[in-house]
Amino acid sequence: MRIVFMGTPDFAKESLEALYNNGNEILAVVTNPDKPKGRGMKMIASPVKEFALEKNLDVFQPLKVRNNEEFISKIKELEPDLLCVVAYGKILPKEILDIPKYGAINVHGSLLPEYRGAAPIQWAVLNGDKKTGITTMFMDEGMDTGDMILKEETEIGENETTGELWNRLSKIGAKLLVETVNKIDKIPNKEAKSLAEIKSAVGAEKQGDNFTVAPMLSKEMAKIDWNKTSCQINNLIRGLNPIMGAYCFLKAKKIKFWKAKNLTMVDLENIFPEITEYKERAEKLEPGTILFADKKKGLFIKTIDGVLEILEIQGENAKKMDSKNFLNGNNLCAGEIFE
Repeated sequence: MRIVFMGTPDFAKESLEALYNNGNEILAVVTNPDKPKGRGMKMIASPVKEFALEKNLDVFQPLKVRNNEEFISKIKELEPDLLCVVAYGKILPKEILDIPKYGAINVHGSLLPEYRGAAPIQWAVLNGDKKTGITTMFMDEGMDTGDMILKEETEIGENETTGELWNRLSKIGAKLLVETVNKIDKIPNKEAKSLAEIKSAVGAEKQGDNFTVAPMLSKEMAKIDWNKTSCQINNLIRGLNPIMGAYCFLKAKKIKFWKAKNLTMVDLENIFPEITEYKERAEKLEPGTILFADKKKGLFIKTIDGVLEILEIQGENAKKMDSKNFLNGNNLCAGEIFE
């Protein structure tokens, strides 16, 4: 199949590599412009661009795609069979979606129609979902509203972070995209068929109106509310890892939490038997109160319904580290309260 691929992050790079290794003809790769990064503000290419250059593929990096006649003309001249779009980062106009012979295919990080929008993987973790998956679909002008082709479901681990789930889903998405492209390629006499007939031949299904939305994340949502449950706080921590990190304050310093684990008071008694003596008093403490800050056993914080064990933490203007190493260099005491 003759394919124009559009994508930007490592999630998309997995799909591009899978299409390339599947023997498809990659006519061009479209990705976002390089961005400055780090203290030296060095221009950094996207993972998709890096792979494309490694394989000597043509790369386009338009600042915009809508009303960009020069870019649209280039894509038309390539006469692609398919447009494959994976986490590109821009909404494509109908003028581009109509170019490929057999349609534009998208890999979406949810089981549509759940979580249409920019951050489906993140919101599945933030909401504490037990499962998620990948959907491939024919693109239309709406936000992830196109006809669905293939789906694959996967369970979300109890303490799995967005970053960990992202990596797993990128591989599932790559596999499913290849299966989708092969499914279209095997349609008999497809050259004579309309797009509606192509959709029918692969068994594409309409989504219907029973959908949820996954909007972009905001910095404001990252502050921990200790009046929420252990589960809700842990979902926030793992849902924002590695994007921005959930945070709170201690002694007017910003502290980020990157990994945690939910515990009950019974669990805590197994780690610190001495808490039995003042268990009732501990249960009445304000949520956010440090119960134990032990250099050998770690950091344990009271929540409204239990205990949160902090596994990975980051002090202000410092690096991420496990809580035991953090406590070796920071004097935290039982009774102090995170704000």
